[in-house]
Amino acid sequence: MRLYLFRAAAVGAVLYTTVPALMAQANQPTPTPPPGQTAAPSTPLTLSEVVARAIAANPSLQSAQQHVSAVGANKITAGLRQNPNLTLYGQNVTLGERPSDPSGNPYFYSANVSRLFERGQKRRWRLDSANAATDAAQSLYQDQQRQLVLSVRQAFTTMLLAKASLAVAEENLTDYRKTVDLSKSRLDAGDITRTDFERIDLQQAQFEADADNARLSMQQASAQLQVLLGADHPSPAFDITGTLDAPLVNMTLTEAENKALATRPDYQAARESLTGAEANAKLAIANGATDPTLSAEYDRNGIDNSVGATFNIPLRIFDRNQGEKSRTRYEVDSSRSALTAARNQVVSDVDQAWMALETAQQMAKRYNGHYADEAGHVRDNLQFSYRNGNTTLLDYLSALRDYRSVRVSSLNANAQVWLALHQLSFATATDILP
Repeated sequence: MRLYLFRAAAVGAVLYTTVPALMAQANQPTPTPPPGQTAAPSTPLTLSEVVARAIAANPSLQSAQQHVSAVGANKITAGLRQNPNLTLYGQNVTLGERPSDPSGNPYFYSANVSRLFERGQKRRWRLDSANAATDAAQSLYQDQQRQLVLSVRQAFTTMLLAKASLAVAEENLTDYRKTVDLSKSRLDAGDITRTDFERIDLQQAQFEADADNARLSMQQASAQLQVLLGADHPSPAFDITGTLDAPLVNMTLTEAENKALATRPDYQAARESLTGAEANAKLAIANGATDPTLSAEYDRNGIDNSVGATFNIPLRIFDRNQGEKSRTRYEVDSSRSALTAARNQVVSDVDQAWMALETAQQMAKRYNGHYADEAGHVRDNLQFSYRNGNTTLLDYLSALRDYRSVRVSSLNANAQVWLALHQLSFATATDILP
């Protein structure tokens, strides 16, 4: 039986519920390791500790957080009001006194102050659009955090599975080495021929290869998990602790769907995108309204002083912002359809994760409740019989292979339950771990 893992892209993910103490622990300063190395934890990490470390140190997530702050800065720009304009003007100003030639004066200068006044609540709709864009960016960040949490949990489970598979391989290798040692004693005593002993000894290479491959898988799983934690170089001392025992889930499918619709950040982002599209449509209508400019002016012409006022308003005869009005209406319709599609996707994700969980639970129950114990019982009996000369080598080797296959299948079945559970947590955007 093979275990297939699908790693979600790290574009953002939401942690369902984090423990503040774990976050504080993850943010505490640690001694700086040598260049190119990462300080290894002094004790094995649990799943919740690994998730907290990933959220605190993953560089992709930190980058996404800065992007949210950048988008939020647009609210400052959207809320700004129009600046007044000051115009100073001088004409025929005589430089230096020329009392003998009074024709150098009179002179002329003026000061003008003007300001454009927005109509149609343009500033309000700009702020609504900027707020909706910021909320959507925050939801997408939470979605990236949610995907990161899924990747971390999958990598954690993969490493636990690799550790358990390595333990099985080493157990089989240790048991078979005892068989080889016993066969060597029988060879020395003349009970078996050298050819028989060499046949037994040759089989040990397969068990050694199994152990080496299992060790490599565990090291690769550890490296993958450490990368998600922000490590620049995997540490061989990194370790985790946990169990692969299949847990029980106290939740119905309807409850899972309702939770997903209430908390999924990608669905929330679709709703916020619709809000932003509606605000943009209102802003396009407002931009079609004319904005008057009011100005006041002071003039001095020689010894004469005067004041004036100007009222300027564009005549929107040809350009009434028709194109933007039409475009934003289509954008609203598009956002509504996207929201419907997002809702359907949420329900579909939950349903598929639920079916995968039920199938994995049935498989794990079948192996843990019957086949695993039976394979161990057969292995022990044939091992005892072979060492006492009551069965053949082929029967004993077949029992060892069956035992390893069933044990690994049992571990894979348990891991599949955890992976399906992680996928269901991801689909509902809640922490449903028991």
